[in-house]
Amino acid sequence: MIDKISLIVTIVGALNWGLIGLFKFDAVAWLCGGQAAIVSRIIYTVVALAGIWCISLLFRENEVLNKKVEA
Repeated sequence: MIDKISLIVTIVGALNWGLIGLFKFDAVAWLCGGQAAIVSRIIYTVVALAGIWCISLLFRENEVLNKKVEA
């Protein structure tokens, strides 16, 4: 479950970075009152932690895939 939550948060963060890169629009800062607002900083930190967690997905074997292959 934490893997899926981390992936969703990371995707949201990636979409925000896409908005920044393409349109110079930071959706998190816009929704939360600026980049320096505490809520924005918490969201940025949660996205960073989710991204770090997703790194672990690269080094784990896919249990679901292995179960299907064995069956």
